This record gives sequence, C-alpha cells and structure tokens, in this order.
Amino acid sequence: MRLKNLAASLIVATTAASGFAGVASASGSSHTSVNYATCTDLKSCGGMSALVAAAKKEGQLNVIALPRNWANYGTLMDEFSKMYGIHITDTNPNGSSANEITAVEAPSTKQSPDAVDVGTSHATQNPGLWATYRVATWNMIPSNAKSPTGTWADDYGGIVAIGYNSAVVKTAPTSFKSLLNPMYKNQVAINGDPNQSGSGFAAVLAASLANKGTAGNITPGISYFAALKKAGNFVPVTAGPNTVQSGQTPIVVWWDYLQASEIGSVVKTWKIVIPKDAVYAGYYTQAIPKNAPDPAAARLWEEFLYSKQGQNGFLAGLTRPVELAAMIANKTVNTSLLKALPVIPKGAPKTVVASPAQQTTDASVLASKWASEVGTVK
Repeated sequence: MRLKNLAASLIVATTAASGFAGVASASGSSHTSVNYATCTDLKSCGGMSALVAAAKKEGQLNVIALPRNWANYGTLMDEFSKMYGIHITDTNPNGSSANEITAVEAPSTKQSPDAVDVGTSHATQNPGLWATYRVATWNMIPSNAKSPTGTWADDYGGIVAIGYNSAVVKTAPTSFKSLLNPMYKNQVAINGDPNQSGSGFAAVLAASLANKGTAGNITPGISYFAALKKAGNFVPVTAGPNTVQSGQTPIVVWWDYLQASEIGSVVKTWKIVIPKDAVYAGYYTQAIPKNAPDPAAARLWEEFLYSKQGQNGFLAGLTRPVELAAMIANKTVNTSLLKALPVIPKGAPKTVVASPAQQTTDASVLASKWASEVGTVK
C-alpha cells in the first residue's frame, strides 16, 4: 500500500540550479529554507504550519495499494483530503507490498509513491529506499515497532483469529486444538498458500505457537496443518468472502480485521474469535521513499496517520493501531471503537510478534517442508 507525502508551508524556492523539488522557505523563519525531501521531524520541517503550507503547495499525494475497505483507508484518505485540500491518487489499489517496492525502485516521476504501507519485512529488507522522518508522536510507538534510525514505523495491525459462519457451524471453535474435532470435517481453510501469502504464513505461525512452537520455529505449525489435513478438516483453497458464501469454507483462520471487513461485511452471521491457545499479531509499516515527488505531503500524511484522528481511524477499521497502548493510557482512544475489537480470551498466552529475522527463518522452513507435508493451497 502506498501513502503520500505530507505537506509543509511556504514559498517554493526550488530552482533549476538546486535540482531539488522539495526546497521551500519556511514561514516565520526569515533567511531560512527547508528541504522537505530531507527534513527529519516537524521542527526541522519548520513546524506544523509550515509543513501544511508546503503540502498544500504541492497539492497532491500519491499512494499505492490502499483498498478503501482495508483498515478504513477509504475514510482516512477522504478525511485527509478534506482537511488539507490535497488530492490523493491511489495507484493499483489491490497491489501488494512487492508491487510497492517495485514502484519505489523505478525511476522517479511525478506519479511515484510518496509513502508506502508495506509488510514490515519489505521495509527492513530495503533500508536504502527510505527517508528518515519521525512523526510528532514517535515516542508513543513501541521501540520494537519502529526503526532506531527513523526510516520506518509500524502503523496498525491485527491478530490471527478463527472466524466461522454461525449459521452453519453450530459449535463455536475456540482454539487451534478445537479445529481438530471431527465435527469440523471439510470446513477449515486459510487465506492463501503460506509460501506465497502473508496471511497464510501468519495462520501457520499462529498454529505453531499453539503447539509449543515459537516465533522463530514454525515447524510445529506445519505439523499441525498436516494433522488437520489427515483428519479431513483442512480445505486447501484460498478462503475469502466467495468461498464462505458458497459454503466451501465455513471456518477461516485469518487476520481479525480482514475477516471483519472482507467477510463480515457480506456474511452477517460471521463470528470472529481470538484462539485461546495462541495470540499472534502482525503489523504493517509506513515509510517515505527518498525519491518521493511530494515530500512535504508525504510527511503531513504520516503526521495525520499517527495522530489521534488517524490512529482512531485505523481502530474504526477494526485494526489495532500501533499507538493503542499509549492512547489507552492517555485516554485519547475512542472507547466505543475499542470495545468493538475481538476480545483476547482471559488466560490466553502473551501476544507474540515475529521479528523480520524470525520471519525469514520461518519462510525458509516453510519453503522446504510445507508442500511435502501438507500440499498446496489453491
């Protein structure tokens, strides 16, 4: 997913000789110019008023791979445009994180991404692509959810959940262990082959945690799905709204917020539970490309997304904003929206988030074992 650059204030002072499209004189600071392509926080960008003015001067924000029904991005983009009068262009709304990286690596044009929303590993594996920028709420972001150099930060995420059609499944599954029950024969599916799909990967890793595995040891999860297949409960198709509506996959292991937006929005009898034997969370990550064509707008967009309004906006999409703990502590969270999130069962294990290094290790193991032990998911 791509997001655009945030705005800054002022009179654009770029010249052909400078070669920089992001240089502007900062209002309120005579004889001072701001390079919005390199300023690293609000202060060095001349302050919020200056950033807003510069972003308005740019007048546009290029994002990519941001479906409107994903994490409430449609509403967030509309609110940003209305607030600042900045037009947002979303290229390839249904694209992937890999598509975003390809677009950033391509020769820069006026249509290049101003910001990206990618899987964390895509941000960490391409460190040379990103500009340093720390939003005003940087200290509210957990240390393990941001780059120590300020080049990226997680923005929102979710928890792997078990969803089921209560009109078909009369006994609610509550754990990975429960899914092995014969009553769920030919009913359980995941959202894609784990060797190709991040959602499928997360389902296997969550199953591993439920079976004495760790964030860096996915092997028990592979064994679990092999057992689920042997029991006749696993349906090897990519689950989604269509397969649920057809009756092919009445039970789906997938991210809680995507189950809510993708399935719950069309299947009114869809229920979502966090498994009591594993709580695995994953986050998406924001970064600003060094070659963003609208660097002020990119930085303003980031300030918006990490503000109270932006983080509560993600919460409205039933995701878990990265600043949630701090927002609960300082009472800036929308409590009504918070109550709508699927509840983590009492007595459930501690929430686990896999590091990029652990995910890389797990992916290697999956590549060598999944197909031979479980097969493929079509």
